[in-house]
Amino acid sequence: MSAEFLPYGRQVIDDDDVAAVEAVLRGDWLTTGPSVEAFEAAFSERVHARHAVACSSGTAGLHLLALAHGLGPGDVVVVPTVTFLATANAARYVGADVVFADIDPETGLMDTEHFLEAVKRAPEGAVKAVFPVHLNGHCVDMPGLRQAAEGLFVAEDACHALGGDQATRAGAMVPVGSCSNSDAAMFSTHPVKAIATGEGGVLTTNDGAMADRLRRFRNHGMVREAAAFKNRDMAFESGDGVAAPWYYEMHEPGFNYRLNDLQCALGISQLRRLSGFVEQRRKLRGRYAVLLNGLGAHVRPITVAKGCDPAWHLSVALIDFAALDTTRSQVMRRLREKSIGTQVHYIPVHLQPYYRDRYETPTLPGAEQYYERCLSLPLFPTMVESDVDRVVEALAEVLGLQVAADSTEMKT
Repeated sequence: MSAEFLPYGRQVIDDDDVAAVEAVLRGDWLTTGPSVEAFEAAFSERVHARHAVACSSGTAGLHLLALAHGLGPGDVVVVPTVTFLATANAARYVGADVVFADIDPETGLMDTEHFLEAVKRAPEGAVKAVFPVHLNGHCVDMPGLRQAAEGLFVAEDACHALGGDQATRAGAMVPVGSCSNSDAAMFSTHPVKAIATGEGGVLTTNDGAMADRLRRFRNHGMVREAAAFKNRDMAFESGDGVAAPWYYEMHEPGFNYRLNDLQCALGISQLRRLSGFVEQRRKLRGRYAVLLNGLGAHVRPITVAKGCDPAWHLSVALIDFAALDTTRSQVMRRLREKSIGTQVHYIPVHLQPYYRDRYETPTLPGAEQYYERCLSLPLFPTMVESDVDRVVEALAEVLGLQVAADSTEMKT
């Protein structure tokens, strides 16, 4: 009998999730209903932010942030090059330009010095925002970055980091998404992320005006607040000072980036189990760290960033494939033959043809070193430690290595 296939990531759905969605299906609202506000309230409470705004995807959320802050042509956004395409594309959607920052080759994260070096490559005064990325689930040094980016719009791409904690300037630990050192944060609820809504995203902010703009832009730019109406004769046609019940205006175009009630009901149910999901991810990643460190000098887990208690969206091994006389493609294919799925997160975005042709980005050595060695191994909450053992034993066999005896005996 063949072993169960272990993908690099997978959603966890139980009967409570199914019941939550079924209840919405049997109710009156499939979209723009009460489950949306309930999900937003539960999410903001979980991450200690004043406002949460649900939207159709993490990509949509990043676009909404760029719109809501008013970024546009002539503006520049600093983005770490090791991220998903959407982080940079969000700036381009509104006509802003991107300057790519390097990253630490051991953590995968942009630090303050990388940010400042990127700012120097932009036209003077053009940088208006920075989108730091909490890659793999651990966190950028936000207090240091916030100080270096004084006066700029700071929006955290926290799509990997729901459930994690990060340090404030005073050293206290707060949930990622509390926006203690940023203007806003963006999360993804894609199936392989910490919680799933099918597709989806959630923005958090402590700025009420920003939250209002985000909600307006996610719904075609529609305005329904009577005090904001500009066509007064149309809005107040009855002459009694009460707006017509159907009336709305559009002062600038937005998008259909809503999250529906089915998805939000699933999200509410998943949020109830987030702490358990995160605890299991941490336990599994701890086991990976022990075993990978027992494979010798050419294999190790990524270094854990300081000032962070990660939620661990991904478990990444850094492997010197050349020193082991193999290639990453060969390793991935051989692992798949053993029913183990892996992935690479991510190809540096500045090397993508669109961005390579548009911008003259210098060599970013940290990003290139990280990309050459990174491999994402299976990690999801229904795995158990024996699954981790199986993955690392298979990896060792494919690489021609032995797992150290003392590491197999250790439990986290």
